[in-house]
Amino acid sequence: MDFKKINPLWNLADILTVSDAAALIAGVEPNSVDSSGQYFRDRESGLTDSGGIGPVNIVLSALANSINAGRLKAIIRRNARMQAWDEFPNVGESIRELYPMESGEIRQGFEPNVIYCEAPDWGKTTIDRQDLVNWLRERGFTTGFFFPNVTSDTPNYLDPENLRYAPKLAAAVRAWQAVTEPNGKHPKQALQKWLRENAATFRLTKDDGNPNETGIEEVAKVANWEPGGGAPKTPSA
Repeated sequence: MDFKKINPLWNLADILTVSDAAALIAGVEPNSVDSSGQYFRDRESGLTDSGGIGPVNIVLSALANSINAGRLKAIIRRNARMQAWDEFPNVGESIRELYPMESGEIRQGFEPNVIYCEAPDWGKTTIDRQDLVNWLRERGFTTGFFFPNVTSDTPNYLDPENLRYAPKLAAAVRAWQAVTEPNGKHPKQALQKWLRENAATFRLTKDDGNPNETGIEEVAKVANWEPGGGAPKTPSA
């Protein structure tokens, strides 16, 4: 078994560390990346391999730069420890008072402080999955682990990233594909029901978030395969 193959259980994660996200975007199993980030390591056999580690580091750098620039939301975490009585911070570290002194207050001796690393720990800093997906979309990246439903054979008119994507056209096609059995309703009614349930996906909502009935009516007319009306057919047993 290829130890770099992504475990599908990662699909359950709504919150990801930046390091894990970088590996998933690069198309490899996060647990296969060594903590140093310089090579892959099979945790079972101990086998190491540096081939293909470059893309992981490229993505990690892109994520880190966007987070530092405030373009990608994240909960930033840094490594920290309590300061020993005779300890001074190393290069890249700073001190923060655990109990800040009030103005004019006299110190009573050694006060506990925290030494923290100035650079974020990307193995602990986390990002929301949806924020990450939006960040990828903004950069035209719509394939791979975070886009399982987008395949190379997806028609251009159904691809939200296509410059000529028309939401109502896509809604009509998807509704027509989804409503194969009206279940005793007239096809148009069944189509309208499906469109209401998926209104947000196809931008068929008003400013208050409620379905846009006018838009839904227009799309249902296009997708309706029985435009002549008539009584709905009784569903077969």
